[in-house]
Amino acid sequence: MLDWTGIRTVLVDMDGTILDLNFDNLFWGHHLPRRYARARGLTLAEARAELEQRYEESRHTLEYYSLDHWNEATGLDIRELKRELLHLIRFRPHSREFLSRLAAHHKRRILVTNAHPGVLSLKHEQTNVCSYFERTVTSHDLQSPKEDQEFWQALIELEPFDPDTTLLIDDNLRVLSSAKRFGIRHLITIRQPDSQRDRRELLPYPAIDHFTEIMPAETSQ
Repeated sequence: MLDWTGIRTVLVDMDGTILDLNFDNLFWGHHLPRRYARARGLTLAEARAELEQRYEESRHTLEYYSLDHWNEATGLDIRELKRELLHLIRFRPHSREFLSRLAAHHKRRILVTNAHPGVLSLKHEQTNVCSYFERTVTSHDLQSPKEDQEFWQALIELEPFDPDTTLLIDDNLRVLSSAKRFGIRHLITIRQPDSQRDRRELLPYPAIDHFTEIMPAETSQ
């Protein structure tokens, strides 16, 4: 699937790519609605409907990924509520081995995530995820979500890379389409971002189940 000799920079998403998306899906789909219903005196169905409308109104914008936005919208401390599910934050299979193998091959590894810095710090606290990268960049650092061209333009100014020798791995198809428009040549997505949900089929980009499928060869000691 990949000729690693033609790749110098690897941009890697976090949630649903390196980390299991199950944590995020359970939080936004189940945990937050329950706590929101309790706080507002709503039924669970009413709380879910209200939150789903809010999700849809902000989807693919910077607000959608912002802790500050959801703190204000719900009146709850979202980061502290996420702590209640901390045990569900985990790596996807073979993620760490893959990132370590990239380092052995001297590929520059950059974490590019839409996650709010507060969420990134929480996940790093639990998994030490940032230690596997030379640099971590959030969409909030660049004031644009990865779905927008402005993100990639700001990223290339902050962290110069050659789109022709760059690989992006991301579970978000809209992000991959944005990266493709920007000119990033190598694009891969994930078939099963959430370990507890079905695999995705008929995807428009090359897709993998596990990183073993694209693992660079082991280097000699």
